[in-house]
Amino acid sequence: MAASKIKQILYTPVTCKTLCLSFSSFTSDQNSTKTLISTAVSILRQQRSKSRWSHLQSLFPEGFTAAEASQIALEIKNNPHLALSFFLWCHRKSLCNHTLLSYSTIIHILARARLKSQALGLIREAIRVFDDSDECSAQPPRIFESLVKTYNSCGSAPFVFDLLIKASLNSKRIEQSISIVKMLRSQGISPTISTCNALIWQVSRGRGCLAGYEIYRELFGSWDDEFNEKAMVRLCPNAHTFNALMVCFYRDGGVEKVEEIWAEMGRWDCDPNAYSYSVLMAAFCDEGRMREVEKLWEEMQIKKIEHDIVAYNTIIGGFCRIGEIERGEELFREMELNGIQSTSVTYEHLLKGYCEIGDDDSAVILYKDMCRKGFSAEERTVDLMITLLCNNRRVREALKLLRVAMGNVEFAPRGKSYETLIKGFCEEGKMEEALKLQSEMVGKGFKPNFEIYSAFIDGYMKQGNKEIAETLRKEMFETQMLQEEN
Repeated sequence: MAASKIKQILYTPVTCKTLCLSFSSFTSDQNSTKTLISTAVSILRQQRSKSRWSHLQSLFPEGFTAAEASQIALEIKNNPHLALSFFLWCHRKSLCNHTLLSYSTIIHILARARLKSQALGLIREAIRVFDDSDECSAQPPRIFESLVKTYNSCGSAPFVFDLLIKASLNSKRIEQSISIVKMLRSQGISPTISTCNALIWQVSRGRGCLAGYEIYRELFGSWDDEFNEKAMVRLCPNAHTFNALMVCFYRDGGVEKVEEIWAEMGRWDCDPNAYSYSVLMAAFCDEGRMREVEKLWEEMQIKKIEHDIVAYNTIIGGFCRIGEIERGEELFREMELNGIQSTSVTYEHLLKGYCEIGDDDSAVILYKDMCRKGFSAEERTVDLMITLLCNNRRVREALKLLRVAMGNVEFAPRGKSYETLIKGFCEEGKMEEALKLQSEMVGKGFKPNFEIYSAFIDGYMKQGNKEIAETLRKEMFETQMLQEEN
């Protein structure tokens, strides 16, 4: 449908209570159709739920046309749950071959009543049933035109188009979503800010940060753009808009662009929230700019923006990354005193910090506390812990730590953990333990590498078992040659 017709349809006053399309083919049987509709409405309104359906089916065994079903639903639109039950009952009993008209009518009724999930479900179903275009098509789904045509007759609200856009986004139809937004906004109809933010987020995830930023500029323009009221509705971005952009650029490594978005937020007079600060702090932490992070932290306090767990995890991770573990510990204690519950991420940051500075005692104590609270460490963190313990000749403790981690069904030990433990046992001359681990490692799909062969060779040489050492050396070279040939 041409965009120029949308506004005309949506803002044309309703002059009759019934759908125009419903009566376009009426001639001599108009009165009988009115009787059918009024009878069905009366049964739906007055009879109990258990009897109404059987009574309807006995009176109308041949069912209803889509136009009749639409009109019946409109007559009971003030009871949207009943209208939905009628629509679904007709479909389930094959008493109505629902068309775009009947789908549009019930969707309008549900949207008008703010029954979001039910309306979304039917919009998705209508797209699936009536559209054969692929996900990359920019042509709006057919249900869009039908929703526009039935908008006034159903006494609907613009919220219905927000649901349509979100349904298209959920179906990965990004081009269609963009087209619908453009057509609506060109006629002075603006989606809600949450819908615009969802569009920016999906485009950013699917096509990259720059594409998301382009959509943002198209939706909101620039803070200093001249505003033409006749051409476009002026919509102002909020903190969630800028957060979506900053997160995308941050994940893509664009720290400078994150700072630019932050500055633009200020030019829009948009107040950042706690998450906004966390994203900017994370970007600074990655570059070791902790003094700037502390300034942001203090700014949050001045503005009375509560430091939440995301903010604490961000700044704790930043200090641990640069070796300032004491400052991380201080913030960890402050967090707990403020009643904020730590997460596995909090412990991960601190554990990596202790491993970085070689503090094995503190790392073990913290790891035990982490397990006591029901958290599990990531595979990479377990690798770091095992390396730290083995370097301090605490190999058996390192093995115990691995066994505790493997108690979590989601944990998958890495080859690096086995390699470090095998080397540790070989250095201590405990070859039987090393062989058991090597067998377990192979059973999990990891092949012995040069480091593991060397550890076994050195271990057997220290024991004076030159024969086994020489056999392993030959096997190692043969394996190397085979790998090079492949």
